[in-house]
Amino acid sequence: MTVVRHTETRRTETPGGVMTTLASPTQGGASTALWRVEVPPHTSGPLHEFDVEQIWTVLTGSLAVDLDGSSHDAAEGDTVVLPAGVRRQISSGPEGYSAIVTAPAGAQARTPESDSPVVPRWIA
Repeated sequence: MTVVRHTETRRTETPGGVMTTLASPTQGGASTALWRVEVPPHTSGPLHEFDVEQIWTVLTGSLAVDLDGSSHDAAEGDTVVLPAGVRRQISSGPEGYSAIVTAPAGAQARTPESDSPVVPRWIA
């Protein structure tokens, strides 16, 4: 058993928001990564895709997911299952949002401009 203390969480700030890693391989050997996302109002993350499925649960606020050209809205209490290998862009509503996200450890992301996929810091 591993207990990840609040003081051991890892905070990563990006132009699109703040990711706080709650569990990951580098925090006790978890095979699944779990992180919190906090995004201010009217902010869009980058267009990207992951090689694995992700599950997002919206804790506060609302978001819109552009999934391969189709828009989907989610609000507080909603859970969104994002499939692997599909381009997505996630944008916050007028109040921003916070969400808990999970994916298999080692998940790799790729942007249209990237030459090779990377494991984001909050998943490692």
